[in-house]
Amino acid sequence: MKLLLDTHLLIWAAADDPSLPSEARTAIEDTDNTLYFSVASIWEIVIKSALGRDDFQVDARVLRRNLLDAGYEELSIEAQHAFEVAALPQLHKDPFDRLLVGQAMAEGIVLLTHDDQIKRYDFAPVRYV
Repeated sequence: MKLLLDTHLLIWAAADDPSLPSEARTAIEDTDNTLYFSVASIWEIVIKSALGRDDFQVDARVLRRNLLDAGYEELSIEAQHAFEVAALPQLHKDPFDRLLVGQAMAEGIVLLTHDDQIKRYDFAPVRYV
């Protein structure tokens, strides 16, 4: 299965943080799955880290390199992703979360998340763990 991890899951997985839900850990460790991270997540980390958010205090360059070294595939942001976002209902306002949902829809990838707001997009390929 193709899995796009949301930003917090990426941070927790890379740090082997106990906050990572066991279901997410199992999906990440399953070698039958192809794991993706979005450039949007890297962008989100850079911005929110600069704003002083405690939960985003990670070096985005190091995280990206570690994810690539671990076999994750990087998902760029494409125009079609923006078009999918434009069609989404306004269930919440976080533009990074909405972009991840749009990417999952456009690419046919399951978005793996532990975010209560993202799981509200129950019509999209979202898997809450």
